[in-house]
Amino acid sequence: MSRTAPKVGFVSLGCPKALVDSERILTQLRVEGYDIVPSYDEADVVVVNTCGFIDAAVAESLDAIGEAMAENGKVIVTGCLGKRPEQILAAHPGVLSISGPQDYHSVMEAVHRVLPPRHDPFLDLVPDYGIKLTPKHYAYLKISEGCNHRCSFCIIPSMRGDLVSRPVDEVLVEAEKLVRGGVRELLVISQDTSAYGVDLGYAEAAWRGRAYRTRMKDLCEGLAELGVWVRLHYVYPYPHVDEVVPLMAEGRILPYLDIPFQHASPRILKRMRRPGAIDKVRERIACWRAICPGITLRSTFIVGFPGETEEDFQQLLDFIDEVELDRVGAFAYSPVEGAAANALPDPVPEEVKAERLERFMALQAEISEDRLAAKVGSVQRVLVDVVDGELAIGRSAADAPEIDGTVQIQDGAAHGLRPGDFVDVRIMGSDQHDLYGLVAAAD
Repeated sequence: MSRTAPKVGFVSLGCPKALVDSERILTQLRVEGYDIVPSYDEADVVVVNTCGFIDAAVAESLDAIGEAMAENGKVIVTGCLGKRPEQILAAHPGVLSISGPQDYHSVMEAVHRVLPPRHDPFLDLVPDYGIKLTPKHYAYLKISEGCNHRCSFCIIPSMRGDLVSRPVDEVLVEAEKLVRGGVRELLVISQDTSAYGVDLGYAEAAWRGRAYRTRMKDLCEGLAELGVWVRLHYVYPYPHVDEVVPLMAEGRILPYLDIPFQHASPRILKRMRRPGAIDKVRERIACWRAICPGITLRSTFIVGFPGETEEDFQQLLDFIDEVELDRVGAFAYSPVEGAAANALPDPVPEEVKAERLERFMALQAEISEDRLAAKVGSVQRVLVDVVDGELAIGRSAADAPEIDGTVQIQDGAAHGLRPGDFVDVRIMGSDQHDLYGLVAAAD
């Protein structure tokens, strides 16, 4: 029996939260019998899931739309930049449809108008965990949409709305399906993971015969039952975060917290509309390390925010020098259309931003190099991501995909390692970002 399925090309841009949106749209497309194709010339229509958070992301999204228009001509646009349709239409008036983030229904309606589905339930089989854009062995688990914060540099609430948490049983059921499908690592994501469930009054729901609250600790306890790595991202340093650190110390979830501190000057944090009690942050970090000495802390920072003086910047340098975070990302502030920070006085000159960013990253490189060097001689559990020639390249519990370092296993191929395998690795060397080692001999 033969048939020609309607074919959709797909371009996914932006953060892991947007990636999950793409996975949900792709899953629905496959459920309805569409083929997903990798090139413009094979596609009957192209969907572009855009990002619109900073100027560079807007430019990338508009370029991607333009390329799809030039190569295919039938383009449906969705995602964060879809909240600014006038900007898209000014550059590309011929797009077929524009919708915002999480608006899966509008995307599917637009596809149906251009390309009616031809679903055959006997031939179109989709796994119950859906279509994934990540490798088979790890997946992003989005637990909520939107954000209740109003940081002056951010426009996420205007794009994605206020916090809307998914019920805890719904999240745990999805996680269970992913694990059944071969996922070995779950990366928990949202705009503010610490606030999970506050909008639902931390409502209870049942999963596997037990009641769980829609709250970060209960969610972690449930995920810990699945026997895979569980990694927490975008966690604000609220006091109740202390409750999940013992789970890390017990080995039930990964000893890893991704916390967007953004700055360390109370004055700049106030301008950012962020919590400014930096001394409390220091105390909390010390508390976490006392409970779980092996915890990995990663964060992101903005340098050159409007009004940042040399004294403010030095406070930031002193902070990272003192607390010695394991993994750090930083970028120079750039205005975002619609952000309140655009109206702040005393912008920092571009050359000063660049110089401060360079100094910041040089200091963090020294810290990272020292912390990784301390792991030489240890044995680390590693999840293999790829095999390249003789090397197997993976990540330890301290490394999230795409944003952190890797562990290069020099004899990985000789041991027959494959993506998704766990292996113990003896660390033989390190640099500023990565570790190098050999498969550890069995005891």
